[in-house]
Amino acid sequence: MLEIRRFETVLGTNAYPGRGILLGKSSDGTCAVIAYFIMGRSENSRNRIFVEDGQGIRTQAFDPAKLVNPSLIIYSPVRVLDQTTVVTNGDQTDTIYDFLKQGRSFAEALRTRTFEPDAPNYTPRISGVVAPNGNYRLSILKSADGSPASVHRYFYEYESPVNGEGHLIHTYAGDGNPLPSFDGEPIRVGIYGTIDTFTESVWRSLNEENKVSLFTRFINLKNGAVETRIINKNH
Repeated sequence: MLEIRRFETVLGTNAYPGRGILLGKSSDGTCAVIAYFIMGRSENSRNRIFVEDGQGIRTQAFDPAKLVNPSLIIYSPVRVLDQTTVVTNGDQTDTIYDFLKQGRSFAEALRTRTFEPDAPNYTPRISGVVAPNGNYRLSILKSADGSPASVHRYFYEYESPVNGEGHLIHTYAGDGNPLPSFDGEPIRVGIYGTIDTFTESVWRSLNEENKVSLFTRFINLKNGAVETRIINKNH
């Protein structure tokens, strides 16, 4: 049985988890819970903010004059299709959205993708999808121990989520050169409080120097009503 951990401890003891997705259910059982954060070590990675885009969000350069090579840092992390929410750390959001729109599956979409082409890190692609009933799925696509020739695809499904619990997955096990990829199953974590206390706790947990932006969302499981919060370090 996986231990239920505090996300404050998981994130607070890791100077560079990279980008992360947390999916779960509120402690009172009324809402599906989503959190997505990005971090950065380079000036280019830190030069970003989250902005609302319809029912989802996209990344945007805080200072367009400083933007370099936008291919891996400008994308739509969150999109919504018929009350199904897709959240990822890259342009695979669009791949998943398009496949779901065609009546195809989350896994089918990700079988067409691999890790990011950012040698020597080969950053994993992490993805999640939340159904209207609160069930959720997570995935990570990784290189085989840093080999660009081999991809490992992992899929996790969570039905009838438990109140006050969620699962956290992020790109890096910690800081380093090259950056070590996340390893093992998504981390089982506790979820508690209102969207505001939850958002504040996640933001405080992230390394002050490296954190860039945070998105959180509570989705009411009875009526589909949505509450969203966005925090950008760059104002």
